Amino acid sequence: MRAGRRLAIGVGLGLGLGGCSGSQSALDAHGAQASALRDLMGLFTVVCGTVWLLVLLALAVAVWRRRASGREPAEPGATSERRLGIVVGVAVALTVLTITGLTFASYRTTRGLTGIADEGVTIRLRGYQWWWEATYQDQAPERVFRTANELRIPVGRPVRVELAGVDVIHSFWVPSLAGKQDIIPGRQNEITLKAERPGIYRGQCAEFCGLQHAHMAFLVIAELPENYEAWRSAQLRAAEPPADPEAARGRDVFLAKSCKACHAIRGTPAGGVLGPDLTHVASRETIAAGLLPTTRGSLAAWVADPQTVKPGSKMPLVPLDADELRAVSAYLASLK
Repeated sequence: MRAGRRLAIGVGLGLGLGGCSGSQSALDAHGAQASALRDLMGLFTVVCGTVWLLVLLALAVAVWRRRASGREPAEPGATSERRLGIVVGVAVALTVLTITGLTFASYRTTRGLTGIADEGVTIRLRGYQWWWEATYQDQAPERVFRTANELRIPVGRPVRVELAGVDVIHSFWVPSLAGKQDIIPGRQNEITLKAERPGIYRGQCAEFCGLQHAHMAFLVIAELPENYEAWRSAQLRAAEPPADPEAARGRDVFLAKSCKACHAIRGTPAGGVLGPDLTHVASRETIAAGLLPTTRGSLAAWVADPQTVKPGSKMPLVPLDADELRAVSAYLASLK
């Protein structure tokens, strides 16, 4: 059993940690909010760089004049003091104007970051140590479903993301689409995402939240509206019964072990809510919050010993022999 577990971990890790792909740069903007923040950073960089160059120029002129005169500076007279007073006054006024202008630009930009999504797309996102639960809301209860560590959104439509914390403070950040927004237990925050073109955008928890903070990533996949609606319809369906005998045995093992106490698979007796919903887990790009690509080897590695893959995670070790592990990984890989 241990040999099988070590083999599964080796196969999964061999596929590459950090399987989460996609753009994650505030300078690579693909949304209106991200573009506004990029322009704000450019403004700050230009203004501060100009001030720095002017200070260096003034210093260089003073040093050059001191060396050119070749003598100790004389005591300033009344005229010199007046001139120096004017220079200092102008410098202070310019400094106040610069800081005021930058403050106003920052306020104006950040004020527009929380738009209103009036297109009916609302996602409730919960941050846990260390993964993300996304619940797609709808007025009809039967059209509400849960997924994990991945957001699918339609291109060109504003999406309201309601943020809620469960354990500690997290921070939602998709640099290519929007700014940061804290997730604080007991407080409701929200942010609006709007992608201008299809693509995969990497997000990250931006608030230190514990041992695996660096491994609390997610993907935002922006699709054309028709592709998004097709994906949503597929997510609403229950899991298909496994056709492969090995996957069918894996389903039986999954339901016989403690897995069903934490995870839900719609269409089966598994209805746990403590861990991610696994109904369509194989359709996601990654598992373990962006740590591993979704392959059968990665699934086996994660189930075999999650504490080796992600130390400190809340996923417990479920005792499985080698045959059971192969069967469970086959079943999970079939949930598309």
